[in-house]
Amino acid sequence: MASVAIIFGMALIILVLWEGFETIVLPRRVTRRFRLTRLYYRRTWRLWIFMVRNLLPARQRETWLSFYGPLSLLFLLSLWAGVLITGFSFLHWATGPPLVTHDVSAGFLTDLYLSGTTFFTLGLGDVIPRSTVARFLLVIESGMGFAFLALVIGYLPALNQTFARREVSISLLDARAGSPPTASEMLRRHSSDHAMEALRQLFHEWERWSAELLEGHLSYPVLAYFRSQHDNQSWLAALTAILDTCALVIVGLEGACARQAELTFAMARHAVVDLSIVFKREPWESKQDRLPPAELAALRAALKATGLRLSEGKEADQKLAELRSTYEPYIISLAEYFHINLPPWLAAEGWTDNWQATARGRRGPGIKIGMEGERKEHF
Repeated sequence: MASVAIIFGMALIILVLWEGFETIVLPRRVTRRFRLTRLYYRRTWRLWIFMVRNLLPARQRETWLSFYGPLSLLFLLSLWAGVLITGFSFLHWATGPPLVTHDVSAGFLTDLYLSGTTFFTLGLGDVIPRSTVARFLLVIESGMGFAFLALVIGYLPALNQTFARREVSISLLDARAGSPPTASEMLRRHSSDHAMEALRQLFHEWERWSAELLEGHLSYPVLAYFRSQHDNQSWLAALTAILDTCALVIVGLEGACARQAELTFAMARHAVVDLSIVFKREPWESKQDRLPPAELAALRAALKATGLRLSEGKEADQKLAELRSTYEPYIISLAEYFHINLPPWLAAEGWTDNWQATARGRRGPGIKIGMEGERKEHF
């Protein structure tokens, strides 16, 4: 029986140590089929979605969805600590009963108590090991407790810094592409005489942002569950708007930076596809077209009104459809999994940006940026 307890305890310890190494230390995607951390997030995320959908009103759902990322991380760290303590308690139990003081009876719960106080380095001294092997186990467990605490202390700041870098660019996109960001607004707000150079620079910055997003989310997949500050913003919506805009420029937009758009499109699509692989999401087509022919015609008319001319004709439509087919099935699948609303191609009439919002709500009076950059009163 003791040998079984030793094997089981060692298996629990090795499992958690390897999971922690792959999750916190290893800076690359893990291709192993079974992972305790991946199983944990899949099951708890589905349970959380079920609870939010069925127990909360619609206006509160986005707020509660934003709680999942931080809470799941705290519970995961607690789960790891609990499994490590349990694994060492089996080893303590297998090495023989400890010396119990203060009239406390020996048993597995006492071993569990001894393991917990040792892991968290409490050093109460009311339960003392008898054998040399047991004392050696206590030293190893206390050292592992210190190492666990050090990893958590180093992991959380790195996670917060990566999240902050991601959100800064998303916030900057607000005035450049609207809230939520759309391809029509991004092009409209870069339609002045010298704005195409600004658009090229924007594409260059978002090419780098897409690469940082990919590397950050591959190293810390939990970041994908962290939601943005505003309900109409998200990392996936920003990525979608950039892909949509690049697709329009690639198809043919007079005076635009086609080469930089191709580079940004390639990097952004790379991020979308790799993240779909990480979260085991198969690409699938939506029953509702994001850009039906009527909306495409309205988009062309809106751009033409600002002085931009998008290529027309069957060949241009076919090329745009081909580009969309390379990324839309992936973003639709990710949006369905994370319960994120994808932005439209054409901005809705009368909607204000986040920076224009008043203390009373989203539709208060504000300032609208015109296509030449002048300030206009907007009511």
